[in-house]
Amino acid sequence: MKGSALVSRVQPSPNIEPRLDGKTPRYLILHYTGMVTGKAAVDWLCNPASKVSCHYLIDVDGEVVQMVDETLRAWHAGVGSWNDEFDINSCSIGMEIQNEGHAAGSPAFPAVQMKRVAELSRDIMQRHHIPPQNVLAHSDIAPGRKIDPGEHFDWEWLAGQGVGVVVKASGSEVMKITTLQRSLAQLGYGTDVTGTNDPHTTKVIEAFQRHFRRSRVDGVADSETCDVLGRLLFIYPTVIPNAKRSAAK
Repeated sequence: MKGSALVSRVQPSPNIEPRLDGKTPRYLILHYTGMVTGKAAVDWLCNPASKVSCHYLIDVDGEVVQMVDETLRAWHAGVGSWNDEFDINSCSIGMEIQNEGHAAGSPAFPAVQMKRVAELSRDIMQRHHIPPQNVLAHSDIAPGRKIDPGEHFDWEWLAGQGVGVVVKASGSEVMKITTLQRSLAQLGYGTDVTGTNDPHTTKVIEAFQRHFRRSRVDGVADSETCDVLGRLLFIYPTVIPNAKRSAAK
């Protein structure tokens, strides 16, 4: 099975298919399992009835389990988008991180686990030429539908290891709603420029905050949120969003 030398064991999942339209990995998507144990998560991801899978799972003790060959399309992202890409599964590597998640009170991610997340991520990024800004949360590509790996996942530490991007705010004015929506879409989020602070926009702001402004996740585009968003646009690739976008295709 083609993959990382950091793998501790292989447990193949049947929930796979070829990557579509000749696409290759250019994104790394991080998830939490939301399950009680890593074993239970692996068993589910390898169960044909689940219709889900991922390339790797990192357990709380740092064990790395590979379930899908990196050349194949795993079923980890589901319905979602980033920039104008709607088939995230065909152009990404999916990494599940064992954690019970929000339903269990958001347990901490152990240091040994985070270290292995950083190591495996760097290995994947190097081999597939994935830039730090293309390391995304499941919540980034599916705002309102997914909230993992969540605001308690230490993106700042991970960025310090060369995985992902974060910036610090230094004060800014609140953006007008159309500017905010256009900026979120330019960054990559699936949002329409409606000119109104609609429920979907609130969900997108929450997803943005879970990754890039973790201190308060409330869906309110305050000055700090707007400042962080504006600074990130200088780092992320410039993408001119379509007039109409959707996260559900």
